[in-house]
Amino acid sequence: MLEIINSHRSIRKYKDKPLDPSILEKILEAGSRASTTGNMQVYSMIITTKKNVKEKLWEQHFRQDMVKQAPVVITFCADFNRFNKWCEQRKAVPGYDNFLSFFTAATDALLAAQNVALAAESFGLGICYLGTTVYNAGNIIEILQLPRYVVPVTTIVTGYPDEEPGMTDRLPQEGIVHSETYQNYCAEDIDRIYREKESSELTRQLLQENKKETLAQVFTDKRYTKKDNVAFSKALLSILEKQGFMNNAE
Repeated sequence: MLEIINSHRSIRKYKDKPLDPSILEKILEAGSRASTTGNMQVYSMIITTKKNVKEKLWEQHFRQDMVKQAPVVITFCADFNRFNKWCEQRKAVPGYDNFLSFFTAATDALLAAQNVALAAESFGLGICYLGTTVYNAGNIIEILQLPRYVVPVTTIVTGYPDEEPGMTDRLPQEGIVHSETYQNYCAEDIDRIYREKESSELTRQLLQENKKETLAQVFTDKRYTKKDNVAFSKALLSILEKQGFMNNAE
């Protein structure tokens, strides 16, 4: 398993080859074995294989072609709909219409997603996460006909790779691992932790393409701007309220 984890690559090009149903079943079973809060399993996995539905999802995922190329698209949802219905049918009163419940369900969904990703890679398949899921969650809710108390939080595309990209760089362990308590970073720490990333050939290309002085500026001014973050945050909060997760009353 460590070999699979340490050789992970995000695959964005896929062969026109269907996935064996038995393999898909095993991958989804691995997802269902993920750790969950209180063993409630408050998540759902929506499997999309039909071309016309993938076309609609492709529009919402910023027209990334891997959504159409990959034989299987899996949308992972925070889902208290099923659990609430079970409570009500068993003479229990659910109190899961709040932000904490969404956070709990989103955590469950993401844990299941990572299990699915690892299982897929163990079968020689490629995967790629789509962070665009939360950006256009409202439209995805409509496409997948998600009821109240269900919100999409991430998506994985999977299939047979049609490329062999290099591995994505990662920060050194000292940048992300803290011993006993959080160790805040001084200027020298930041320089040391980001030195290798900032000196890579990829960074050089990004600076040239984006006409920026530093890699940080590529993130703040181009990729994840404050304007976009605020707009998408407002949209997501509105969706959470519409889907039933923003009750702050006692």
